[in-house]
Amino acid sequence: MEALIIFFGFLFGLILKYANLNKFDVISGLALKKDFTVAKALAVAIGLGIIILNIEIAAGVASYHIKPFILGGLVLGGLIFGTGMAILGYCPGTLAISFGEGSLDALTGIIGGLLGGLFYTVVLPYISPVLGPNLGKISLNSVMGTNILFFIVAIIIGAVFIYSAFIIDKKDEINNKKWLYSGIALAILNSIVFLNPLTGRPIGASTTYPYVADKLAGLTENAYFLKIATPGRWELIFLTGAFLAGLIISLVKKEFKFVLVHKNWKKYKNSSTSSRIFWAFTGGFILVFGARMAGGCTSGHILSGDMQLAISSLTFTVFVFAGLLITGKLFYDNK
Repeated sequence: MEALIIFFGFLFGLILKYANLNKFDVISGLALKKDFTVAKALAVAIGLGIIILNIEIAAGVASYHIKPFILGGLVLGGLIFGTGMAILGYCPGTLAISFGEGSLDALTGIIGGLLGGLFYTVVLPYISPVLGPNLGKISLNSVMGTNILFFIVAIIIGAVFIYSAFIIDKKDEINNKKWLYSGIALAILNSIVFLNPLTGRPIGASTTYPYVADKLAGLTENAYFLKIATPGRWELIFLTGAFLAGLIISLVKKEFKFVLVHKNWKKYKNSSTSSRIFWAFTGGFILVFGARMAGGCTSGHILSGDMQLAISSLTFTVFVFAGLLITGKLFYDNK
């Protein structure tokens, strides 16, 4: 099973790397409203995934894994996650891929993320009242039931997501269709990972950070660690595959290079290595802390959750993009 999870993680890394969805300049470019590659790929992946996955579940070969609608955690966590994503220029999953390519700011972000995960474990008992209320696992399917009307609505929503990607593409300066192929591949990969005979769970990434950090710190005798132990181990193995994809492909293509300060950072911030290290660490800390407040990240909530039409994930998506775009405007002084 571990070899299969690594293989899926490798494919995940390969897909993201193909369209540069893991790159700092591409993700920060979204925050700056200069590059919509990530948004387009996610919209296609979610739209197609909604259709494929719900058919799989209706056929009995996959199951729903809805994250609970915890109002405070989703709103505050989404905003915090979006802020961290804009500053860091990576997501919890793309950090592993870019580190494999030699991005040292990604390594710095990983270290910050580990400490952010550890900090969340420590303060969780004190901030739990802020996270609620927990309104349960709500999805379009749980509201409508499995019937013809549900599938009609799901297909329409899926089509709207896909159509929105092409609308955005008309206004985007990036003139290639790699985002489209990557979006399709992400939808297919996640639908395969969901299959009960294989892993029977969705793709995710952010639980890796508190899982690893808590183990290293010896904070394993608490309710939170017991809750995240199984998914955290799975995601660690999965991200190992993603890291290997970044490393192996960059070596084969002779693109491996140690980089700390990327083009967008130089253009909109500065060329200082100490500045990039500080903000990459801070961004990683904020990113993972926000993800744990919300119970998921770009892959676990936005990709996997939205494919399931989970209300929690759709809500998280809205607040992530709000935090991302607001921070992009303010932090990078984008006029």
